Amino acid sequence: QLWRLNPKFLNNTKFHSRDIVFYNRVPKTGSETLIELMIRLGERNNYQNERAPFSKPVGIYWSAERQKSEAQRIFDLQEDPAFVYVEHMNYMNLRPFHFPQPIFINLIRDPIERVISWFYYKRTPWNSVKMFEITGQFQNRTHYVKSFEDCVLTHDPECRYDFGLKYKEDSADHKRQSLFFCGHSPICEPFNTPGAIARAKQNVERDYSVIGSWEDVNVTLTVLEHYIPRFFKGSTDVYYGKSKFKLSNLRDKRYNSHLPVEPIEGLAFKKQNTNHWKPKISERIKQIMRTNFTQEYEFYHFCKQRLYRQYFAINRHLHV
Repeated sequence: QLWRLNPKFLNNTKFHSRDIVFYNRVPKTGSETLIELMIRLGERNNYQNERAPFSKPVGIYWSAERQKSEAQRIFDLQEDPAFVYVEHMNYMNLRPFHFPQPIFINLIRDPIERVISWFYYKRTPWNSVKMFEITGQFQNRTHYVKSFEDCVLTHDPECRYDFGLKYKEDSADHKRQSLFFCGHSPICEPFNTPGAIARAKQNVERDYSVIGSWEDVNVTLTVLEHYIPRFFKGSTDVYYGKSKFKLSNLRDKRYNSHLPVEPIEGLAFKKQNTNHWKPKISERIKQIMRTNFTQEYEFYHFCKQRLYRQYFAINRHLHV
């Protein structure tokens, strides 16, 4: 009964108490594109963008004290009235700490495609060099030439997706997309378990304004623009390159008001983090994996359905 959908009942943005967006980005969901979009929109809509450095480990299992200190650190970064912060970290419930309630957003991706993307991304030359700058060492040759299909078929520890599996302090274990929405509680750690998924769904329904997906570009852009207009007004125009920008990116208009404007290439035509080393994976391997990702797919489809409901609520003319 799509005609019953009402945007005001599907929009958590109204509950925020300060113009702050928390984007606790999930790896390999197209986050670099969204970050670039927000940087361009920040110039247009006048808000500050900040992100954690590459060298900072993913925040996956923080104590309550660590969550409070990290939240305080993030709030202290804010200099402008409107502010966006981006970091790879699990969801944090800020209510017990009496902080202002931010606007939570995120992106999701098909769970199997995301895992495959991560497997080959961490073997790319550019990521390997970045990791060397942090750790001072490269992996051995077998790591870089490892095949994902062989990894799955030989039950390599790196490609194990057993029910209830824990990550054992491995911050680079990204098989759990739901973990970024579940939080830091021990219930969130076991892989593909109903308890973790239930907690993730609860947090999404209560606190997230929009969870989009580049698998549905126009739907995601429309929902972001409608439900969070302070930050995402003009998203579609910027994404498809229909806007014009000053040649200078200086934020102080006194220094660039005299400069001409020119069209800027839309993000739709600019590939971010494209990995040409990633081969095509057979459907047979993907099917083997799907049997172990049942709960992760349950959460993925839950988020996609929520996104579609938000979209149809503001496009009632599409209802049949």
